[in-house]
Amino acid sequence: MSSELTSLGVSEARAGLAAGDFTSEELTRANLAAIEARRGLNIFITETPEIAIERARQSDARRAGGETIGPMDGVPIAVKDLFCTEDVLTTAASHILDGFTPPYESTISGNLRAAGAVMLGKTNMDEFAMGSANVTSHYGAVKNPWKLADGKDRVPGGSSGGSAAAVAANMASCAIGSDTGGSIRQPASFCGIVGMKPTYGRCSRWGMVAFASSLDQAGPMSKSVADAAIMLGAMAGHDDKDSTSADKPVPDFSAALGQDLKGLRVGIPAEYRMDGMAREIEDLWQQGTQWLKDAGAEPVEVSLKHTKYALPAYYIVAPAEASSNLARYDGVRYGLRVEGEDLTDMYEATRGQGFGAEVRRRVMIGTYVLSAGYYDAYYVKAQKVRTLILGEFQDAFEDVDVLLTPTTPYPAFAIGEKMDDPVQMYLNDVFTVPASLAGLPAISVPGGLSAEGLPLGLHLIAKPWDEQTLFRAAEVLERAAGFDATPPGAVG
Repeated sequence: MSSELTSLGVSEARAGLAAGDFTSEELTRANLAAIEARRGLNIFITETPEIAIERARQSDARRAGGETIGPMDGVPIAVKDLFCTEDVLTTAASHILDGFTPPYESTISGNLRAAGAVMLGKTNMDEFAMGSANVTSHYGAVKNPWKLADGKDRVPGGSSGGSAAAVAANMASCAIGSDTGGSIRQPASFCGIVGMKPTYGRCSRWGMVAFASSLDQAGPMSKSVADAAIMLGAMAGHDDKDSTSADKPVPDFSAALGQDLKGLRVGIPAEYRMDGMAREIEDLWQQGTQWLKDAGAEPVEVSLKHTKYALPAYYIVAPAEASSNLARYDGVRYGLRVEGEDLTDMYEATRGQGFGAEVRRRVMIGTYVLSAGYYDAYYVKAQKVRTLILGEFQDAFEDVDVLLTPTTPYPAFAIGEKMDDPVQMYLNDVFTVPASLAGLPAISVPGGLSAEGLPLGLHLIAKPWDEQTLFRAAEVLERAAGFDATPPGAVG
């Protein structure tokens, strides 16, 4: 029974709870047991079993009284350790936030809690969400539950690798992730789950530890497209505490599911290829195009010529914003403090010891591109490129409804590979970054397995605020792919 419960996604868990097949406490205890059994994957930074059991019992009591408080009532979830949780350690996987327990709840985790969700714990991640392999965490690398006969541990992708791995390893029905340049979608592809980035502004950033404020966006990581739609409905909404939160009504995303694609125009951008891209990625992309065509959609070749400039533009804009956001970590008010001879020495010692190598690298890049003499040459130019990329997407969406691309240029690689070359590591996000720069909604859906037996994802991008069409197309793609593979030993 335990292994059956841990394999349930949001939709199945809700159905079972409603039917009385099991209680939220039983479901939660099964997931907590799975977390304990697979601690070797290093997926959680902080486990919260007492909180989980208490909230599960509260859900069961509500249900016994004939009521529920929201669409996630009684469903166990994992929370990326980037989201502040009241009186629960929140570290952003950084040494510099040692001991930080916020006295408040982030809007996103608060919305899900208000919808009845049961928090199991805080998942591991790349430090301050800076990384694409989940190997920069102060708490060590997360291991992808997909492990092959060669015995090598694979990366789960990043920065939301812990959240992706928790769902793939059947430790949680779903998880919260955050996406700055692909940090939901890329790990979803590597771990064989669904990962969705909403339109920038759809979800509040209040209480979410900032990396790059004009790019960061929370989103769902789940076992199915239907689950992602339910989750996003509970997460989204206007928030007066966040000036970038859009004052728009939240549609019924689930209502978009179950429809055909007759008349839908799907753009296939020629530029979403790169040297060294695995042939099986290209083959899956062509297969995905055919699946959508078979469902009534019309493939249309489109050109996004500025795509090749997206990654370098991103790695100017994002570090620039990070260098500003991370200035607040100084050892004075919270977190780590390393004493020094004077105030300046304390600042330097705290930041030098508190930040990991990748965070220091990006802060230094960001400080450089914002400095006098380089601001116009780098930062201003990158922002102009960002505007061109957005304009190109807008032009493409005059002719098509969604775009179909690969999610990643290759499947999950072994932990330790690519570590010596930051540029190669940054290329993990080459297909996901453009939509982030443009603030567009996008989703990764598992499409199949590589020749080695590792998950591969297909990536859909839609117009701003048109998550309904995105879910509609993604569900058809999901159904056609019929992906039902699970990592060895993930159940139970």
